[in-house]
Amino acid sequence: MTGPLAGIRVLELGNLIAAPFAARLLAEFGADVVKVETPGSGDPLRKWRKLHEGTSLWWYLQSRNKKSIAVDLKAPDGLAVVKALAAGADVVIENFRPGGLEKLGLGWDVLSALNPSLTMVRISGYGQTGPYRDRPGFGAIGEAMGGIRYTTGSPESPPARVGVSIGDTLASLHGVIGALMSLLHVKTQGGRGQVVDVSLVESVFNVMESLVPEYDLLGEVRTRTGGALPGITPSNTYPTRDGGYVVIAGNSDPIFRRLMSAIGRPDLAEDPALRSNDGRSAQAAMLDATIAAWSGARTIEEVLCVLDAAEVPAGRIYSVADIVADPHYAARDMILPTELPGGTRVKMPGIVPKLSGTPGGVRWSGPALGAHTDEVLAGLGYDAEAIARLRGAGAVA
Repeated sequence: MTGPLAGIRVLELGNLIAAPFAARLLAEFGADVVKVETPGSGDPLRKWRKLHEGTSLWWYLQSRNKKSIAVDLKAPDGLAVVKALAAGADVVIENFRPGGLEKLGLGWDVLSALNPSLTMVRISGYGQTGPYRDRPGFGAIGEAMGGIRYTTGSPESPPARVGVSIGDTLASLHGVIGALMSLLHVKTQGGRGQVVDVSLVESVFNVMESLVPEYDLLGEVRTRTGGALPGITPSNTYPTRDGGYVVIAGNSDPIFRRLMSAIGRPDLAEDPALRSNDGRSAQAAMLDATIAAWSGARTIEEVLCVLDAAEVPAGRIYSVADIVADPHYAARDMILPTELPGGTRVKMPGIVPKLSGTPGGVRWSGPALGAHTDEVLAGLGYDAEAIARLRGAGAVA
């Protein structure tokens, strides 16, 4: 596999979720990613969630296509290795607390002096500046302060978590976007490298739609509404006769009319007061009750069959079992058979997005700690004797 990022060299100085996920996305599209880990323990993600023979299944996904090199960043010889890697890299991705790399002697001033075209993606809780910059910040805190937790869950319950580490993921995606924009600037405009400053809080805040102007002009504080989309009507989660739920999005004007006709309410389809979204939103409770009464008398399959024929967007709420069994996921190569070390076969998520000419791919799953140390050091010009000396001194493993 080559990919659109073939020839781009990435140095990952990160642990757990945000920085490693960003590096994974670049690796899936051909970038040569070298991940620096602590000798002996490595990335803590290796032991998170469900393990297979002592290693996290999440690790095998999060670190696919990466090369692992074990380096002691507190050893002078280890720092020299990292500086040599940064000198030849296009992108460094890190998620230390602000000032952490500077304490090690690997700050932006040092690395950019070695490599003026370097792009440095810095992912932290609150950003590299501001009064909160020194606070520790995980994705959960970014979700809380960024506004999404306040709007997630049922009105009768405390603010809820989305179900995945969405704060970290959003920060990763913003980091990748920033890295690609900086690389484009360097490659096409001859510009210098730059810092891409990504905050977990701001990454969540950036997807919060019209939250701020609604509050500023109207005094509206958006809060938890369960499965509904307030002000976008009708769009909600509705019960079915067999104990399930179906999501129905009938909120555009023509789709609303088709939905009402499909459920036997042509009178509502033709009601002038419901012709546009603002009128429907004023009667959201009535419309939701009408749709729920119709769906509640039918099975999920019956509901979906009727709405599909009427070209109304609707869908069941998938569990992972539904995803893995679904023919559309399979047809889109979104469930990939993968071989783990030792030969175990396991299904993993496929590659997103789909590029028609230069698609991404999986070359290998997450490697053993230090699996590529010798290879990477040899590429930097270290001979076997020098590598043995570094290993003997504990600078690498």
